[in-house]
Amino acid sequence: MKIAEVSKRYGVSTDTLRYYERIGLLRHVPRNRSGIRDYDEASCNAVEFVKCMRDAGMSIESLVEYMELIEQGDETRAARKELLARQSIAIRERIADLERALERLEYKIDHYDDVMADSERALRPEE
Repeated sequence: MKIAEVSKRYGVSTDTLRYYERIGLLRHVPRNRSGIRDYDEASCNAVEFVKCMRDAGMSIESLVEYMELIEQGDETRAARKELLARQSIAIRERIADLERALERLEYKIDHYDDVMADSERALRPEE
């Protein structure tokens, strides 16, 4: 599959795919005889994984480390699991922060009319 097709399929720009390859996130992307990238199933799986992890907020640095650990084989399973566990904790913390922000916003919405009525009453001239 050509880079433009992969870009469209996964919603990742061609520049981003090239960047990911250059920094080691996408390793071993096959090329045809003319040197044009020809993504195979393994390469597409890697793109999907990287996109999923980036969407989850994983840093480029952590992803590069993770991909390097994959290259090293099964003896790095514990280290890979630890990286994913740290990411899970970070996501849970972000969710908690968002839930607190949502609660504050909903409180303001629920009390908006009362607060606005008092504020607007103060703007009216006394009768």
